Amino acid sequence: MKRLLNCTASETRALTKEELVVAIKANAGRTILAENDVVIPPFSGNLTNSEVVAAFGADLILLNCFDFVSPHIIGVASEDQRPIETLKRLTGKPIGVNLEPVDVRADHEGALQQISSGRVASNDNLRLANEYGFDFICLTGNPSTGVSNKEICHATTRAKELFKGVVIAGKMHSAGVSEIVIDRHTIDSFAEAGADIILVPTSGTVPGFTEQQMHDCISRIHQQGKLAMSTIGTTQEGADTATIRELALMSKRAGADIQHIGDAGFNGTADPENIMQLSVSIRGKRHTYLKMAQSINR
Repeated sequence: MKRLLNCTASETRALTKEELVVAIKANAGRTILAENDVVIPPFSGNLTNSEVVAAFGADLILLNCFDFVSPHIIGVASEDQRPIETLKRLTGKPIGVNLEPVDVRADHEGALQQISSGRVASNDNLRLANEYGFDFICLTGNPSTGVSNKEICHATTRAKELFKGVVIAGKMHSAGVSEIVIDRHTIDSFAEAGADIILVPTSGTVPGFTEQQMHDCISRIHQQGKLAMSTIGTTQEGADTATIRELALMSKRAGADIQHIGDAGFNGTADPENIMQLSVSIRGKRHTYLKMAQSINR
């Protein structure tokens, strides 16, 4: 099995779920997942945000705010009946989607943002994720949506039964619930529920979460036989490149298998220069330029 770094677009498209996980593990901490908002207009017309993040070095693309009730992606024709297949053709990358396990019984922090039923981690949406052709789902929460770790765990169990692709589980921030974002118990519960990848906020992105704590969490994830994804999901994806370099190296030292960068920079993506800086920091210019230049027709 090739590492993902060496896979062409056609080879990547042919990967099974199990092969994708192995190819990521073989990358030795040099995999980038870039999130993008599908309902915010991109930098220019006739373009999707997914094409932007792919052009700057993303290996995996995560769609935020995709609504299964109203499945619109700016830059993809509204009459397109297979928008995710279109994105795969345009980018040559595996495509995933955020689904949010909202917990109405949790101890919430302030007013919550009500989200469409097409964005929650319901059984219907988990099944639809298969029909649309998503390669992975991320069970997490946007700010102030009321997503709890308990509900993420329940959703993970259901996802393993209903969804055929890779399952990522965890919180990048509080998501409006008064609880610890991640700890050993949370990791163990996600692993037992069947998550393939467990996410951990990058130290420096949430208050009080130290690099040692991050390292301990990732070590526990690996002990459970799972992959770990560090996240930059608190608008620092729009910071300067020096900040991104520091966060990237911190995640590398902590042992992250995948480094996520969020969508809150400009126009529904991270600052593209920051995606490129993240890539340069964790895999050098040679691999960065290769992934940026490699044709999707290969």
